[in-house]
Amino acid sequence: MLKLVRLALTAAVVTAIVVRLRRRARMPKTPPPPPPRPVRRTGMGLAWAGITAVVALTLVAALVPTQAQETATARGRAYQEEQDALIAQSLASRDDARPTSTPPSPVPPPTTQPQSWAVADGGCVPEQRRARVRPVDPKVRRAVNRQWRRIERWLKANAPRTYRTLGAPGRARTIAIAEAQMGLDFPDDLRASLLRHNGSRGAGAFGFSRNGAPILGVRQIRDAWRAQCAKDRADPGHDPVGEVVGDRAIPFLGVDGRYAVLDPMDGAVGWEGAGPRMPSYYALMRAVADALETGTEIDGLRPAVRRGVLRWDNAAYHNS
Repeated sequence: MLKLVRLALTAAVVTAIVVRLRRRARMPKTPPPPPPRPVRRTGMGLAWAGITAVVALTLVAALVPTQAQETATARGRAYQEEQDALIAQSLASRDDARPTSTPPSPVPPPTTQPQSWAVADGGCVPEQRRARVRPVDPKVRRAVNRQWRRIERWLKANAPRTYRTLGAPGRARTIAIAEAQMGLDFPDDLRASLLRHNGSRGAGAFGFSRNGAPILGVRQIRDAWRAQCAKDRADPGHDPVGEVVGDRAIPFLGVDGRYAVLDPMDGAVGWEGAGPRMPSYYALMRAVADALETGTEIDGLRPAVRRGVLRWDNAAYHNS
């Protein structure tokens, strides 16, 4: 296409030059007076019109496909269609040669683990979720604070060293982060307690246990849960209170791997292996406050004070 255009332009230029040279050759040596301007304009106009016509005819001839070009194009299309048909036929034959069903996967060998440990404790690897601060029910918070005031008054008057071990108020954001990391929602009574005292620490720390185990703060709850999940990665049963710590058991009191735990599904609390099982964390707090104020036993234990420190002694020892 470009070659034809170039040839047309070259022919037009050559034609113009030839016309110009012929006109000069016909002119006499002594030039006559110039003809009137209309006559010269007409001659030059006719020359340029001829040049334009030549260029136009050349371009039209270049743009209009010849019969040979149309024949070549048709042959090319027919060849491409033939190749596409051959490729489609080849692919269809390959698909027909493949098996219509996949072979069954090999059956894994039977496990040698005991049946009680066959169920994986998937809750120890919770799905990631965003920390979200949830409001505590005002009625639950008032009830928990009422029991804490009873315990604080008694400790301040009778066991001041233990009273000083009570932690500062916890933060709702810290609780929300621990919940997200553990994949568990703390019950309202546990959250209300942590918002008043974020655990207890130090010598003679406040707690309720024969071995003087303290109550845990938010980070201690999370760390104890992680430690037990790393130790026991299978679920031995369906009762969270029956586990040391599992995917549905929240440790809230204890030390050195021996914990009291809370079931977030129904709020029940209990001790590993033995001890009272109570319907809620709040019920445990009220029982402890009653035992402190009245000196009555709870789970075979009675409060006692030695050098300003609260102890829980065996009730049988006091009766003897």
